[in-house]
Amino acid sequence: MSPGVKRSLKKLGHDVQVARKKRRLRVADLAAAASCSVGTLRRLEAGDPGVSIGVLAMVLLGLDRRNLLGEVLDVARDDGGLLLDEARLPKRVRKATEP
Repeated sequence: MSPGVKRSLKKLGHDVQVARKKRRLRVADLAAAASCSVGTLRRLEAGDPGVSIGVLAMVLLGLDRRNLLGEVLDVARDDGGLLLDEARLPKRVRKATEP
């Protein structure tokens, strides 16, 4: 795993922890709301890459931030030039053949 990805996961975990503390939620309370174990929530807050995206989604729901996950790759704000209309997007993307 690249160092940049590791840093991003650590920041995500830290942000989850800060959001939980701002809401005055104990680890056990948020874990219960997210239907995960206390250990799993602690791993998420530590930036562990092995925590599933489903757990992250449930934690965001428990923090009342469920919309954030859907905004991660919001194509309307994609600065990579992918502002094509959805109707014009290909059904499949194939690897380009080399000449």
